[in-house]
Amino acid sequence: MPRRTTAKQNTKSARPADTLLAWYDVHRRVLPWRAPKGRRADPYRVWLSEIMLQQTTVAAVANYYREFLKRWPDVHALAKAPLDDVLTVWAGLGYYARARNLHAAAKVVSGEHNGAFPNTFEGLRALPGVGDYTAGAIAAIAFDLPHAAMDANAERVIARYACIEEPLPKAKPAIRAALQALVPEKRAGDFAQALMDLGSAICTPKKPACLSCPWFDGCEARQRGIQETLPVKGAKMARPLKRGAAFVVRDAGGFFLLQKRPEKGLLGGMMQPPLGSWTDAFPSTEEAMKQAPFKANWKKRIGVVRHGFTHFELEIEVYVAEVKRRPKVEGRWIRELQAAAIPTVMKKIVLHGIG
Repeated sequence: MPRRTTAKQNTKSARPADTLLAWYDVHRRVLPWRAPKGRRADPYRVWLSEIMLQQTTVAAVANYYREFLKRWPDVHALAKAPLDDVLTVWAGLGYYARARNLHAAAKVVSGEHNGAFPNTFEGLRALPGVGDYTAGAIAAIAFDLPHAAMDANAERVIARYACIEEPLPKAKPAIRAALQALVPEKRAGDFAQALMDLGSAICTPKKPACLSCPWFDGCEARQRGIQETLPVKGAKMARPLKRGAAFVVRDAGGFFLLQKRPEKGLLGGMMQPPLGSWTDAFPSTEEAMKQAPFKANWKKRIGVVRHGFTHFELEIEVYVAEVKRRPKVEGRWIRELQAAAIPTVMKKIVLHGIG
């Protein structure tokens, strides 16, 4: 547990940014994409990590980040890579539009900017897949520009520090304004990363370690004893449930069939086993056979594959078949899942079928 900050650091007369930075100088995390103390951050690495970290945890990203750097050590290398290769390495991280935008942005930076990332918020914001938060984070961390970088950790810290009780997502503008007012002119990148670390280690969603917090005295929510209730979450929308059938077929050599999804839309360009349509109810066996990619001795597996997307839940019944000869059908036959850009939900379906 990080140690308690000194009384001198915690006085109300000290600037909040200075107090937080003093804490960060002692307790900063070592992360694969974070530049060592005193070293300037590489904009390519900052951008790559920030895109990967969108809606994903640090623990989930670390190995993917290392693999990307190993394969594509700079933006020119990534821009030259086939999109299918990028999607294959990305598979499992989810939100696959990020990978497509990552590749598109690499082409822009490599081709239009000669490999140099824009060094302004507006220039960064214009890149594919870069929103306000990501542009602010890159501007601050890579170029030390005084911009707010509001990830989920920073959002929680600031909502508590400024005691913003309006429910999310309506509270976001107020939280962002409160955060921007705290960003220092110097060491803006360290300040951004310090907030991330504070939210990760101290100002956690449940049972925050307030006694170890460098902002103990200045936190308005803590003073009122309501820190654990903030930020207030808005009511969750009920997610509709969709159902359908999938078809997992193997040949005599143990290879199974995958087909490519349309380039645009959900999981665009990714690989999948043949699928039927998704509706409110499972198709009958007779209906499922009409959706199968070809005629075969299809047998339904016991159980259902379940997966949650951002806006809906999915349940899939899996039909399996074995063929001695490969039928004439569009697709790719593979033996190992890691050889294709197959997202987690489709991997679940295949493993259920061949398990």
